Amino acid sequence: MARRYQEFSWREARGRSDAHEELSARIGEDAELCDLLSGSLPAGNKQQPNLLLAAVRHLDGPHAELGPRGESAYGRWREWTIRHWDEVRAVIMQRATQTNEPGRCATLLPLLARLPQPLALLEVGASAGLCLHPDRYRYRYEHDHAYGDGNGGGYDGDGTYGHEVGAPGSPVVLGCRTDWAPGELPGRLPEVVWRAGIDLDPLDPVAEPEDLRWLRALVWPGEEERAARLSAAVDAVRAVPRPRIVRGDLIEELPALAAEAPPGATLVIFHSAVLSYLPPARREEFARLVRTLLDGRAGGGHWIANEHHSALPWLPAPEPRPARPDDTLQLTLALDGRPVARTGPHGQSLHRL
Repeated sequence: MARRYQEFSWREARGRSDAHEELSARIGEDAELCDLLSGSLPAGNKQQPNLLLAAVRHLDGPHAELGPRGESAYGRWREWTIRHWDEVRAVIMQRATQTNEPGRCATLLPLLARLPQPLALLEVGASAGLCLHPDRYRYRYEHDHAYGDGNGGGYDGDGTYGHEVGAPGSPVVLGCRTDWAPGELPGRLPEVVWRAGIDLDPLDPVAEPEDLRWLRALVWPGEEERAARLSAAVDAVRAVPRPRIVRGDLIEELPALAAEAPPGATLVIFHSAVLSYLPPARREEFARLVRTLLDGRAGGGHWIANEHHSALPWLPAPEPRPARPDDTLQLTLALDGRPVARTGPHGQSLHRL
């Protein structure tokens, strides 16, 4: 348990949230607290550091907004967490790390826009379904000098470009750094005629205030922009019909739900940062099922995976290139089993492979 928190601090929180980096590192050095966690939480996903940190924030524990910084602040956080352990554990057992990051739509959009229209979207691991509404947001793609070669049209006088597309007047503007040329980026939004999803515990932040509070608790201290983006995305979809999200296992529920997609639309089965929660054998089973469903559908369909490369072992290894500091957290975007790009975990970047 101690090593799990130390790894979380070093590999995930470092560079993203100073508060979570420090808090998880201190927990990793706290033998008594680690004994409590390992002794009262079942092994596996319920022992994720992110789940404990979000549960305490959800219950308005000390320093919920900014995170405990310094030894005395950690002492208060620790004392409160142990004293309220039954409540904290109840949240952990009831909830899951269902981060629903609408920013990922910025990395999905270039693929969705180029597929035969209209689309029937089916998201696996849909959480609150915010990524099922790519046509409700506005997007701004900015050239990333660290990756780009400086060629292509649409550049401003300083050698950058800003490519905008999306719903006029949307409260959500999703920014994304990219080395894709302007001509490779979408000029229009996809036409979506059907939306559905699968999740073990679907959330409805529009109708259920506690679900929205939980999604906000999953946003780390120091990531105010993500918190604002989440609230704006919920407002953007508030007035439209909510997609049908089926409660259940992604493999068991997928065939029946896919069969409901209208025959005249291109079925797109997609998922982001989901397969790492499955054991390797289930990942392979899921991949076989998706291929079988799409091959058997009249007119076929497409599969978009946006996952950490380690969760997609059947993909060919990407070409080596100079490493960047955030590479360990990057996701691999693949279309129909073919790697296309490396993406930021929250949709903040899109770089070609």
